[in-house]
Amino acid sequence: MRRCLALLTALLLSACSTAPLVPTGTVFDDSLFSAPSQPVDRSQVFALSDAMKRYLEVDLAAEVRNKGERAALAEALSRRERLRLEYDTATTRTASQAFDARAGNCLSLVIMTSALARHLGMPVQYHSVFVDETWGRAGNLLVSSGHVNLTLNNRLGGGSNVRFDAVAAVTIDFDPPLPGQRQHSRVISESTVVAMFMNNRSAESLAAGQVDDAYWWSRAAIEAEPTFLTAYNTLAVVYLRRGALMQAERVLAQLLALEPANAAALSNLASVYLRQGRLAEAQATQQRLASIEPAPPFHYFHRGLEALRQRDYAQAKSLFQKEVSRSAYYHEFHFGLAMALLGLGEFDEARHQLALAKASSTRAADRELYAGKLERMKELRVQ
Repeated sequence: MRRCLALLTALLLSACSTAPLVPTGTVFDDSLFSAPSQPVDRSQVFALSDAMKRYLEVDLAAEVRNKGERAALAEALSRRERLRLEYDTATTRTASQAFDARAGNCLSLVIMTSALARHLGMPVQYHSVFVDETWGRAGNLLVSSGHVNLTLNNRLGGGSNVRFDAVAAVTIDFDPPLPGQRQHSRVISESTVVAMFMNNRSAESLAAGQVDDAYWWSRAAIEAEPTFLTAYNTLAVVYLRRGALMQAERVLAQLLALEPANAAALSNLASVYLRQGRLAEAQATQQRLASIEPAPPFHYFHRGLEALRQRDYAQAKSLFQKEVSRSAYYHEFHFGLAMALLGLGEFDEARHQLALAKASSTRAADRELYAGKLERMKELRVQ
């Protein structure tokens, strides 16, 4: 199952009758960063382009008249002969960018769908889906994945008195669960969706080495929704990359005061202490982290790569299998396992793992890479 990008994700806090807790101290230090290379503009996230309006008002008009807004849009999104949408996690796109590219990660496609639905007068509801935590890499950044979807609702009432017809609501999920798999989710606000978008852009900027841009995207994420705690951890990583250790520590301390078991924040705090030479505090933090997370993300993967370098293919196979067993849908784990199997001469299973790597990759460039390797492996078997 493919998931959308989020940087070292943390659980969100929620409350029933009281306002959610948020960090209370100062977390921003604009003086450390240059102006962003492009505008960080919240208004562009859901903005409709002329092409989107033309599609709804011309191309989809007959379907809307015959079937109604919700059914027409739902079919356009689900049928490949209509919008021809592709799942691609290379970058987080605005509504108009996703529409033009006919591609995006789940967050981008949810944002695009919401923009289209609202132009047709349909209320939408956003959901954060509870999924098993999976990890991936973006450059030299370790990232965790989450998933969002949305429902298209009938409007009950008018003016400001709008209610949702939950029974008749249609869920749009661009990465649906496997057959028989149950999913649980919670409703999230549009401000949280905006914060997720900004946070993704920050993570992508970090992966590209654009630390100044990453700061302003992270700042915007926190301003959009102060209860979206993932953005605070992202901001701490930005400070780490800038070498602003005091600022990183301050943000992480506030985050951990709210979530003492936040593994990503603990890992980053240990890094801060190590770089400050505070070895005893770093060790104590690492021990605290180990009690929560005995085998960190990519632990067996990195050991597997080392085993491959030493041509210990049996050991590499065992280590990559451990990663696959706890994250069945991450392409690099399957690719590593394929290389180990190839080294052991287990060609059929190696080809199977390479096919799984291709199937589980979320970027078109990676799928093309694995497809090429599969073809090359077939040629080698024929020779």
